[in-house]
Amino acid sequence: MKFKLLLLLLALILAACGGAAPSPTPEPIAQLPTARADTPTAVPPTATPIPPSPTATATATPLPTATPTITPTPTATPLHPLSIPYLRGQTFPPQEIVIEQTLAAGSNYDRYIASYRSEGYKIYALLTVPRGEQPASGWPVVIFNHGYIPPREYRTTERYVAYVDAFARNGYILFRPDYRGHGDSEGEAAGGYGSQAYTIDVLNAVAAMKAYPAADPNRIGMWGHSMGGWITLRAMVTDPDIKAGVIWAGVVGSYEDLFYRWRRGSGPTPTPPPESSRGRWRNSLTAAHGLPDQNPAFWRTLSANYYLADLSGPIALHHATGDTSVPVEFSEILHEQGLEAGVPIEINVYQGDNHNISANFNTAMARSVAFFDRWLKQPVDLAAIAEPTLFASSVVNLRAGPGMAFAVVGQLAPGAGLPIIGSTIDRTWWQVQTANGPAWAIADLTLAARARDVPVTDEATGP
Repeated sequence: MKFKLLLLLLALILAACGGAAPSPTPEPIAQLPTARADTPTAVPPTATPIPPSPTATATATPLPTATPTITPTPTATPLHPLSIPYLRGQTFPPQEIVIEQTLAAGSNYDRYIASYRSEGYKIYALLTVPRGEQPASGWPVVIFNHGYIPPREYRTTERYVAYVDAFARNGYILFRPDYRGHGDSEGEAAGGYGSQAYTIDVLNAVAAMKAYPAADPNRIGMWGHSMGGWITLRAMVTDPDIKAGVIWAGVVGSYEDLFYRWRRGSGPTPTPPPESSRGRWRNSLTAAHGLPDQNPAFWRTLSANYYLADLSGPIALHHATGDTSVPVEFSEILHEQGLEAGVPIEINVYQGDNHNISANFNTAMARSVAFFDRWLKQPVDLAAIAEPTLFASSVVNLRAGPGMAFAVVGQLAPGAGLPIIGSTIDRTWWQVQTANGPAWAIADLTLAARARDVPVTDEATGP
């Protein structure tokens, strides 16, 4: 009995000391911190109420005043000093011709060394004045433009003696300016092709002669040889008061011709050295503007050939095929250009002769005097001629057809003009309208004005 009680007591003791098996330790639970009474609790911000807007009063908002935009005036492109438009923009006021010295008289005229002013320079000139009864309007005038002569060798009274005499003894005042830098004339000799200086001297000579008491300002013509022909052509497309021109062996090509066609002598033209005046102007112009075929628009402004429609009067060209200084081609091209422009122009070609037309001098001079007698003593105002018109330098027969075999049906007298209504295809005969009907006149003895667009006549056939 005691043994059973002992076992029961032992079991109770073991139960009290053993317990259940251990459970897995749980993850600790994070404890939230207890808020402190002195720490403010974050409160979401409340939007500040916007006070009510006052009632808007409609007020017109002034438009901004427009500020005027100033458009800059475009700067005009300056004209090149060698251009024809530049030359036309110059002024040549009348001025006094001063007699510096009286020379030995000619056969029927008096001779003087005179002077005038050109761009401030004193320019000397040879002056001849006819003796005898002066016409009521004054004597007709020939401005005489000499060719190239080395300036240091030039003398006012030397060279061209026979040329001067031929005009002077036929009733013309002759005025032959030296050009600046020649003889005793002031200024620097600048050359004829790379400067306008000589042309300006000549245009000032024209202005001085207009004011000369013995001269008729409405009958001024111009003669030029070689470089003087270049000057003559430029002067005539500039001054409308030059009524007629005669050019012998003239440098009358364009600048393109001077570059590409001028071959002096039989050999090739050497490249001019940079230090020469010819080399300087060529090099300067081509460096700035390119060659003529690269910049034709610029080069054409420099050449009188592109202004022939503005010629102030008819022109007669004289040139020899044997000229080794200036090619006859220059005159032939100008003649074609003049016909194309519709201006009265003629050409006289002398086979085998030289630069001075020495072998045919008397013939060429007689033709030159006759040309001035017709066109200067009885000037034609080309500006007033709008329609194709034919003029004669002497009495010309009018024929029934375009050929010498046709019957003569009338005559065209010097000073008279007839309307042109047609031509042969080669322009060797002109058909004109007379009071008695159409007739024909040979081109070699006449001058046609404004005839560029004259149609070829179907009736231009031989008998």
